Amino acid sequence: MAEVATFATSDQLLVVIDPVARRTDGESVRIAKDVLSAGAATKVCMPEGPEEFARVLARRGSRRPVLVGDDRALMRTVSLLHRQRELAGCALSMVPVGGALSLAGALGVPTGAVAAARAVLDGVVRRMDLLVDDSDGVVLGALRIPSLPSPAVPSPAGSGHASWLRTCQSLVRTLVPARPSRERESLDGVPRFAPARLRVEVDGVTLVDLDQPVETVSVRPSASGLAEVEVRPVSVGAEASPLCARGRSVTVSGADFRYRADAVVAGPVRTRTWVVREGAWGLTLPG
Repeated sequence: MAEVATFATSDQLLVVIDPVARRTDGESVRIAKDVLSAGAATKVCMPEGPEEFARVLARRGSRRPVLVGDDRALMRTVSLLHRQRELAGCALSMVPVGGALSLAGALGVPTGAVAAARAVLDGVVRRMDLLVDDSDGVVLGALRIPSLPSPAVPSPAGSGHASWLRTCQSLVRTLVPARPSRERESLDGVPRFAPARLRVEVDGVTLVDLDQPVETVSVRPSASGLAEVEVRPVSVGAEASPLCARGRSVTVSGADFRYRADAVVAGPVRTRTWVVREGAWGLTLPG
């Protein structure tokens, strides 16, 4: 992350309050508004839905946008600015409010309303790398392709518990039609999933191919303009060592797969390429 600018409290702020934040924690929203209004000229907007949210952001003018919301609201905001091709010239600030705040915390935003609002007023803009895929989707923090792990089954506490578990499993099999994909039945009747078979290429070089089943693939932008890629092969006997690489372009292909980009699950797709955009977006963090 590169430090590029500081802000004066004379800046005009556009405070956009996500509706989920208002419903989840109205008190933190009120505190954030009070701190921001005391330190700068603010215009507060409370859009009711995604379309209104997009219109408010597009009409911000010279005001600096301040998002009050959770991780999903942050991802939506960055995605909108990316599609509008305005990320490069827009420094985003955030006061995390809501249930899902792990991404904001990992990026360095204070998760307390007062500390985050003060960072908006007195903080420093740091440019961050972004992963952009071939469908124009973005990844701020981390990308993960799971291998559909087997569901955890608690150990029976007694015959009554075992009978109850078998009854539930039977009911699920009755209500849910069989899925012909990678699901298979184990000896105890609990659905299991086969490992994923994917080809992972980093800058055109194959890191793992379809003949090597994998447990997980994870990709995240680093601070050097490169993506960090880790592939965990399926272990047979001793635990297999992860395969790691760094590069500007990552392509994953194979049978239909889903992936988690930050807090959102996407897919299924057969192939997807992510490219690192160095310093593509700016976020205000404590100085």
